[in-house]
Amino acid sequence: MKNTLHDLYNGRFTAWERRPTRCAEYNEINRKIEAEKRYFMQKMSLDDCQRFEALEGLYSQSSDLEQADAFAYSFKLATQLMCEVFMGEA
Repeated sequence: MKNTLHDLYNGRFTAWERRPTRCAEYNEINRKIEAEKRYFMQKMSLDDCQRFEALEGLYSQSSDLEQADAFAYSFKLATQLMCEVFMGEA
């Protein structure tokens, strides 16, 4: 029988890693984003391109922090629900 806690402890998976999204719509939107990015970067000066890349990095950092916070909140909520179920309060 699979034991998730043992797998987590032994490093067989990490809770903060997410599997890649396999949704066709997600892939199509990202393809469009990259096409638009290329379009605008061709129109910009080198300095503007560098600033745009730095802006993308900031967006990525912000998104990572938001996802970590959402993971922690969801984990706490799930734990609360499990406690209520086991204590017969649900």
